Amino acid sequence: MTTATGFPNPFRPGAGHPPPYLAGRAAERDEFQRLLEQTDVFENLVLTGLRGVGKTVLLDSLRPIARERGWRWAGVDLSEAASASESNLAVRLCADLALLTGGLRRPRPAPRAVGFAPGPHETDEPLSFDRLLAIFRETPGLAVDKFKSVIRTAWDVIEASDAARGIVFAYDEAQNLTDHPDRRDLPLSLLLDASQSLQRQGVPILLILSGLPTLFPQMVEARTFAERMFRVCFLDRLSDGECEDAIRKPIEDSSCPLRLNRESVAQIARMSGGYPYFIQFICREVFDAFLLRLEEGQTPAVPAREIEAKLDTDFFAGRWARLTDRQRDLLRVAASREEPDSEFAVRELAERSREVLDKPFSPSHIHQMLGALASRGLVFRNRYGRYSFAVPLFGRFIRRQGAT
Repeated sequence: MTTATGFPNPFRPGAGHPPPYLAGRAAERDEFQRLLEQTDVFENLVLTGLRGVGKTVLLDSLRPIARERGWRWAGVDLSEAASASESNLAVRLCADLALLTGGLRRPRPAPRAVGFAPGPHETDEPLSFDRLLAIFRETPGLAVDKFKSVIRTAWDVIEASDAARGIVFAYDEAQNLTDHPDRRDLPLSLLLDASQSLQRQGVPILLILSGLPTLFPQMVEARTFAERMFRVCFLDRLSDGECEDAIRKPIEDSSCPLRLNRESVAQIARMSGGYPYFIQFICREVFDAFLLRLEEGQTPAVPAREIEAKLDTDFFAGRWARLTDRQRDLLRVAASREEPDSEFAVRELAERSREVLDKPFSPSHIHQMLGALASRGLVFRNRYGRYSFAVPLFGRFIRRQGAT
């Protein structure tokens, strides 16, 4: 909505869209800058947290920091298709590197004695996607040897031509990167093995993986050395001061017709739970609603019920509709506790179900159902043996669907 003054609604609640003001996350950016200063890279970065907490936005904000310090940046979202197999991951890797090397050529090799053919990589042909993929396929050995050959070849050319300090490989939605031992296809292990081996050899590559809270346990299960290889930053909700900055800063422009009093800011912060996505969603609705009421000569106020109803429809309802009645009963039990979005344990849910349900759950049944809910991306198990909702503010939504 654009106002009569020409000032558009500045808030952007889209998936991964940069907000008008990036509040908080200074500690995470500082940590990334520290990792960029490593002489020999042995620490990498995992960004993890619930959906809507701002992982993609933060990851995108690290790109200019890396470039300012002389690092080249490669990477995109890891879709399920791109990460489904070792061969698909190889294609993804070559495509990302080709954006950095497509205009670069390897120095022409020295002439060989008569009777000796050139090696498979000894060419001054530009390192295009096709050439990188050919290097992968032609390199003898295991898949990890092929991965290392492609990255090392690309780095040799970048270093000689571009005077870069290193390459940052940054992949979002990395929880999609999973091993498949049943068919001997291990893309996650392959990425970890190749990265660690090259770093030990002094190749300056830095790996950043961003994803849901299931990501790091997957990595440790694939390769136990991942615990020593990565610095994990769990992105939590914003503090009260950071929430206020995220709400107020985008409308501080003198041409903006909207002003929010302290009560409205506090109400928006409470409704959002401190999650950046919900701040953007709520503020966008508030911006339009306030201006409409002002035009109609009414006193503006935060339309809380209307916003919650729209948020329920746009963000939560699709997930809720795919659940069975019994799964809904279990989640209602979890949401019926004093803090609906806090962590919970199996025993706690079993005891609570005996209090509120005619047909309570046994611990074994709860274990089984939580596994199914985790596969749907609705809950996750943390390292302390407790569970949490994987969708922010899902407990509040469940409560709004009716009491148990």
